[in-house]
Amino acid sequence: MDTTRTPTTSAPVTTPRRVERLVAGQPTSDGAGVKLTRVLTQPLQRRLDPFLMLDAFGSDTPGDYIAGFPDHPHRGFETITYMLRGRMRHRDSAGNKGLLDDGAVQWMTAGRGVIHSELPEQTEGVMEGFQLWLNLHSADKMQPPSYRDIPSAQIPEFNAPGVRVRVIAGSSQGVAGAVQRPRTEPVYLDIHLDAGARFEQALPAGHHGFVYVYRGALQVGETAVPVQRMAVLAQDAAADGVVLQAGEAPARALLIAGAPLREPIAQYGPFVMNTRDELMTAVEDFQAGRLA
Repeated sequence: MDTTRTPTTSAPVTTPRRVERLVAGQPTSDGAGVKLTRVLTQPLQRRLDPFLMLDAFGSDTPGDYIAGFPDHPHRGFETITYMLRGRMRHRDSAGNKGLLDDGAVQWMTAGRGVIHSELPEQTEGVMEGFQLWLNLHSADKMQPPSYRDIPSAQIPEFNAPGVRVRVIAGSSQGVAGAVQRPRTEPVYLDIHLDAGARFEQALPAGHHGFVYVYRGALQVGETAVPVQRMAVLAQDAAADGVVLQAGEAPARALLIAGAPLREPIAQYGPFVMNTRDELMTAVEDFQAGRLA
């Protein structure tokens, strides 16, 4: 399936956003000991609402990932796993199962609750990718859980001189992404830039957004962003987008933005609700076997 699109000519970004700050991720482990870097941490949840977490994982040492993420629950948000390289098997309590491999995306809406596992289907080689947590509006938190595997070949992408963009969610240069969400309006782009290449992306002024550089280095506005750094984009009512510029070497980055929900965030591990009472109910439902 050929998902390469021809981008439309769009108005140039005239007032690009500046970088508010650079964030270095925190090395940690999760699941059954998977080593990863937590890029978007809990203290940034209000600032980057509706996004709750971004983990980057990558290793060619099987001991860093082989135990995977055995059965664990979620309620109240969506998980988006983007696999750059490697193979990961998903199974959940709603009866879904699927295999993530190179370039694929898993978009899971936990809703009222689901128990799932994510286990590597390889014993050697590189395992590399990202997991993003996207909050749900209070009206959507108790919806039935759902799951979608998006193979790499089904992710729309486009090419321009020196630029290749994979449009996972939202739209870019007139190309609609694989996923659309009406309330949070997420934009999720994987941007590949040749040396010296430039890319512009329009963004609504009210969206919260960030750029995470995972290969090479970029200039975002007037700020140099080195590899493995997240650039939090400043809020400016006059800004109409963001401009990325590669230097003397190729670069790759994620550009992620969305409409803030502006609701209370109450989190206890894998449960994200709006109040403490809702969290207590989530824990009780899990313990009583009432999740999907």
